[in-house]
Amino acid sequence: MLKAFFQTDKGRVRPHNEDNGAVIQITATDVFAIVADGMGGHLSGDVASKMAVDFLTGNFNTYIHENSDVADSLRRLLQDSNNEIYSYSKENPDCQGMGTTVVAVKADEERYILAHVGDSRCYHIKESSVEQITEDHTLVNELVKSGQITSEEAEFHPRKNVIMRAIGTDPTVDIDLYTYNWDAGDYLLMCSDGLSNKVSPTQMEEVMSKDGTLEEKAAELIAFANEAGGEDNISLVLLYNEPADKEGVSS
Repeated sequence: MLKAFFQTDKGRVRPHNEDNGAVIQITATDVFAIVADGMGGHLSGDVASKMAVDFLTGNFNTYIHENSDVADSLRRLLQDSNNEIYSYSKENPDCQGMGTTVVAVKADEERYILAHVGDSRCYHIKESSVEQITEDHTLVNELVKSGQITSEEAEFHPRKNVIMRAIGTDPTVDIDLYTYNWDAGDYLLMCSDGLSNKVSPTQMEEVMSKDGTLEEKAAELIAFANEAGGEDNISLVLLYNEPADKEGVSS
């Protein structure tokens, strides 16, 4: 059985929340989940993230039913949401240049398929290990990959938040796709950078290893981010591949 929970918080500094997200519990063993972090002038960041989430949730069933290749369905979903947001920004001057990150996952008990654009992340948490599945589409990450700066320098780089790839900012977008197996007892943590910039993998593992509901774990992770400054909006989805012997027990 799969369990999922979405939570968002505007943080301690921002006047409004430009993040968005959703969980669709398709069946007891199938889930579709999204986290989106909007960007743009005025209030257009929250327009972009809401448009992306609305498009993905509103069209997910149609795209999946039309195509047995789930990864390709997710790619088409994100590309078509990109087209919609880009067109809207061209027609509405107040939204010029708006865009959003997206991390979207279709999961069942055996595997998860992930589509990703931007610097929102997905972590696979298994026993005592935390693995970052996604790769940030940021200027700083490109500098790290090319050897111009170290990972340690990247943490404090003044242009850390410069996004190189987003949904809605250009006519087309490259979309990263991943397919992984996972086991009963594993978690996925999907989150905006308001969480990943403030909460370490060690803290993530500490929270997920405790007893408690997904709601309680989400609240504790958000509290960590706010205690560390909470300068950005904070959003996450927790997915839990619940072992059969725990079904019916709070988790």
